[in-house]
Amino acid sequence: MTHGILSQILDPANRANPYPLYEELRKTPVFHDGDGPYVISTYYEIQSLLHDPRLSSDARNLAATAHDPLAEGGGEEQQALPPSFLKLDPPEHDRLRRMTNRPFGPPHSPHRVDGMRGELGDIVTGLIDGIGDTERIDLVDQVSYPFPVTVICRLLGVPREDESRFHVWADTLAASLDPDPGADPSERLRVTHDARMELGMYLAGLIEERRKNPGEDMLSQLAAGHGQDEAMSTMELLSTAALLLIAGHETTVNLITNGMLTLLRNPDVLRHLREDASLAVPLVEELLRFEPPVQLLPQRTPLADIEVGGITIPKGSSMWLIIASGNRDPQRFENPDRFDPYRKDIQHLGLGSGIHSCFGAPLARLEAQLALSELARRLENPRLLEDPPPYRQNAVLRGPRHLPIACDGIRP
Repeated sequence: MTHGILSQILDPANRANPYPLYEELRKTPVFHDGDGPYVISTYYEIQSLLHDPRLSSDARNLAATAHDPLAEGGGEEQQALPPSFLKLDPPEHDRLRRMTNRPFGPPHSPHRVDGMRGELGDIVTGLIDGIGDTERIDLVDQVSYPFPVTVICRLLGVPREDESRFHVWADTLAASLDPDPGADPSERLRVTHDARMELGMYLAGLIEERRKNPGEDMLSQLAAGHGQDEAMSTMELLSTAALLLIAGHETTVNLITNGMLTLLRNPDVLRHLREDASLAVPLVEELLRFEPPVQLLPQRTPLADIEVGGITIPKGSSMWLIIASGNRDPQRFENPDRFDPYRKDIQHLGLGSGIHSCFGAPLARLEAQLALSELARRLENPRLLEDPPPYRQNAVLRGPRHLPIACDGIRP
């Protein structure tokens, strides 16, 4: 295998269809070109590593000599803030994740996500009602982007009148995740830094306000702290709120957009979903296997030498887990390149696994189910205007930047 396969995976020219590259990669389940990361691309190996306590998510454990093309210039997304729990190991990871989960899900808040179902439905309905010209709809800008950002605002307790400001910050920070060779790097860094500072100051003010006048929202409950853990520090709270904002909407935007693109390429499934909204549940699971919004997990580091597929990976090395490749591993899934929501066994890796499995999975699932079933029901004869559509450049968070579609009208 050539040294060039990793640069091909990172090359935006291959973003619309990276799957043939992953197929090539699976021929060497542990790929290492001498100075780059160790790349794991097969299902069972990835699944095992996601549950292996010897694998660290903390970049501070990376050996100084380790070379990782995705780490260079990265990590600036949380300058001035401590790492979020996503980038920590136990016990710090467990403490912060446990505290964040208390107001979000079971056992302490079992109805938080399901209790939002009506409100989520109203937000989707409002966005579809506001589409306007049906001869050219950009599904990203008009539905799949504003929907999860609005939801995160409501969840955190951002006042309605401030939501538009939040959208602007989220947009700027999302853009910073994509390489942009044509842009002036110093100007881009300044704009991103300013947005991060403004967002941080806004959140700090909101946290202070919630400490004085707590409400039912998640930020109020996080600021209060409960049980065996002390309350989070302000810096930890800021870091967690920023994580929920970015991770909480970036992946869902891609999940909904990839979902609509896949449905428009599979008109029979789209028709079935229009006739039976309950199909949305298995459909979203198959979507997380077939077109996962997070394609790979970079910057994992073994804390000791570990053996994978007969290869010893040295302590401190950089490792990538290509979950999108594992999801299409023929050793695990029959006809893996076929989109089939009626599949009997969809144990995908699309939301990760183990202690770092996707924190917002219940919310992301519900958002995608509601958005896709409602779009299928209401758009009359929808069709793609560009296939493939223009993709974002990011190799990790993969999805179309725009999804131009048309339809004959919008059903009530």
